[in-house]
Amino acid sequence: MTDPNSASDDRQLLRRAAAAHSAAAQDVEAFLRRLPDVPGPAEITEYANLLTREEQMRNDRATAADAAGLTIGSLESNQGQ
Repeated sequence: MTDPNSASDDRQLLRRAAAAHSAAAQDVEAFLRRLPDVPGPAEITEYANLLTREEQMRNDRATAADAAGLTIGSLESNQGQ
């Protein structure tokens, strides 16, 4: 039998991971809104850092989803093949 407290903790961790991923994606959006017409090295570096953070938060969210029992297969569609 599974521990209901553990499942609750896993869901809480998943919610926090999802919120962190959303915040990281919003940071990317905010950066893109203020991006100058001609990005310089500083903007390219900032963008790379933001994307790296967003990707890490997405991975953390996926790991938390797995722990909460929301494991899914590939998101790639094999339809039509």
